[in-house]
Amino acid sequence: MHTRILILIVGLFYTCGLTFGYSQDTPKYRILASASMWADMAKNLAGDKAIVDVIVPIGGDPHLYEPTPGDAKKVSNADLILVNGLTFEGWINELIAGSGTDAKTVVITNEVQPIRSDIYKDATDPHAWMNAANGLLYIKAIHEAIIAHDPANVDYYKGLYEAYRDLIEGLDNYIKFAVKKVPEQQRVLITSHDAFKYYGQAYGLKLEAIQGISTESEAQTSDMIRVTDAITKYQVPAVFIESTINPKMLKQIAKDNGVKIGGQLYADSLGEEGSPGDTYIGMMTYNTDVIVNALSNANTTDIKFGDETTDSYLYLILGLVLLGIMGLVFLKLNK
Repeated sequence: MHTRILILIVGLFYTCGLTFGYSQDTPKYRILASASMWADMAKNLAGDKAIVDVIVPIGGDPHLYEPTPGDAKKVSNADLILVNGLTFEGWINELIAGSGTDAKTVVITNEVQPIRSDIYKDATDPHAWMNAANGLLYIKAIHEAIIAHDPANVDYYKGLYEAYRDLIEGLDNYIKFAVKKVPEQQRVLITSHDAFKYYGQAYGLKLEAIQGISTESEAQTSDMIRVTDAITKYQVPAVFIESTINPKMLKQIAKDNGVKIGGQLYADSLGEEGSPGDTYIGMMTYNTDVIVNALSNANTTDIKFGDETTDSYLYLILGLVLLGIMGLVFLKLNK
């Protein structure tokens, strides 16, 4: 229910943006994102003034992606390119350099405090968007890049940014309260690859994964033993597969240890259109619900924000949005 409400809220702000100050005849510029998470962010922040495209398709693995000639054309035609950095897209600098593009490339993690590798010197974990508080830094960087490209429409973009920022702040609070539903000793998240360290650090879960930060690394026997030991030590009730990674190895570990597959999580890609994870907010909300449900063996529909249910909290936001839109309409009509 709450995911549908979030989508409705975003839709209302798009409607508001279309009503005030936007002409369908305005030429659109092109924003190109390396991956689907910030492509979705850019759509929320640019509204209908830009065409947003993505390089790595939905369900693709950005760690292992091999660019195509079509990708080079996308880069060449772009006006603004959004990349994660932190070694996430090791192939992208060469793609941009070879395309001859005049687009401005923006690294959207410059204000993120990266988690550094305990194994490899100067290596960082690129999955910073898995902490919704970092998601706020992502959208700030994207918002600033959009304004720099199109300063004439700063007020329009400011409205979209503030609305989207409020939603992600609400998402961050939702995750914090939801994870508290899991008994403390069961807050252990076992996944296919180490994409949830920012999530675990922010929301209080211990992390174990078969593969490392990048899916380029191959799992060793020692990794399987380590994960098996964690399942036994913490009496983990469930492990989790990921949408972009072959689940065979983790399914075997689950079978051998008599634990269930808690569900499929989204990490390096959004879900297909129409799936619960087809937006950044939807992805993070869905992941949290799946994790909480599996680790607590409970229904997550009654997770609360303090004294209010999740749906009540979101209906309050929706009501404030509607009041804001009505106020704008009143001001517009009385000019």
